[in-house]
Amino acid sequence: MASTVTFSSVSAQAGLIQKPRNHQGVASYAGLKASSSVSFGTESPFLGKNASLRVSVAPRIVPKAKSGSQMSPQASYKVAVLGAAGGIGQPLGLLIKMSPLVSELHLYDIANVKGVAADLSHCNSPAQVLDFTGPSELANCLKGVDVVVIPAGVPRKPGMTRDDLFNINAGIVKSLVEAVAENCPEAFIHIISNPVNSTVPIAAEVLKQKGVYNPKKLFGVTTLDVVRANTFVSQKKNLKLIDVDVPVVGGHAGITILPLLSKTRPSVTFTEEETEELTKRIQNAGTEVVEAKAGAGSATLSMAYAAARFVESSLRALAGDPDVYECTFIQSEVTDLPFFASRVKLGKNGVESVVSADLEGLTEYEAKALEALKAELKGSIEKGIAFANKQPEAAASV
Repeated sequence: MASTVTFSSVSAQAGLIQKPRNHQGVASYAGLKASSSVSFGTESPFLGKNASLRVSVAPRIVPKAKSGSQMSPQASYKVAVLGAAGGIGQPLGLLIKMSPLVSELHLYDIANVKGVAADLSHCNSPAQVLDFTGPSELANCLKGVDVVVIPAGVPRKPGMTRDDLFNINAGIVKSLVEAVAENCPEAFIHIISNPVNSTVPIAAEVLKQKGVYNPKKLFGVTTLDVVRANTFVSQKKNLKLIDVDVPVVGGHAGITILPLLSKTRPSVTFTEEETEELTKRIQNAGTEVVEAKAGAGSATLSMAYAAARFVESSLRALAGDPDVYECTFIQSEVTDLPFFASRVKLGKNGVESVVSADLEGLTEYEAKALEALKAELKGSIEKGIAFANKQPEAAASV
């Protein structure tokens, strides 16, 4: 596929920009990538002209003008981060602030968000930064927003499973999504708060109760699983990271995370031992970080990076890029489960299609792993639905 894209930063080397390529009917794959309809600016808005220093997360999207000339679009999208003062929220806010597509960045938290906003506001990138503190300011934070990202909640600690987070984070997500439903029901909603396998169904039920549920615009952010899979495979097979694409399906916890190594691009073979080793490492990578931080937190920086990639993909889709693909946990019909992470094509109205072909022609190992994850994922989904449908008095006592 012909392309006139010019790379002007080391983003490509860092795996931030994916090259166009064929995926069994999928034109090109996702993340912060280049395609024939996208061009990058010749200067970084962050670090000037020194190419050796450019690490911008966000490409400049330049749509083709009818006359054949090109012009840069104005930043025009509003993004809200709920939980912006936390371990994920702060670096995520920074990365979103770097996007030339964002006109306003709304930062919300129950405390300590004013300092974060003041700090980010000094960065010389287009987005205006606004801060909102506490429930009384949440509605104003959400009005007119195009994308809402929810990393709010408590992080995992050593010995703590994602399921252990449920009692606290489930209530947080429920209350925040209620506010989203009332103030920006048409926005893309990105759920990061764990356990995603339960919090996304909670969000869906809340939106249904409010009469504004659009399954095409509710996403569980599983991009970190893809980012990890791409990184680990490139290291294992000594591949250029920019070339590596591993779809990850299922859910976003333990064995529900299923990297489809047989679908890796470029095509590469794995021994049975390599397949099992890589699969388990990808599934347990969050625990790897939790243990390495020894009580000081969970995966915050890599999660922020992955979430920023998904936000940028959403913004590109909203801006009319016809070639945006990401893996995400959504309401689904590709299996007998009501929610499932798959690769999807994103468009202006959210999910345009699901790449169900990823589940065809699986290896014996992958097919068995797919069946094995279903019971656990089903239980997590049902737990979230049950929580959302509890009477307020009962839910408050959980």
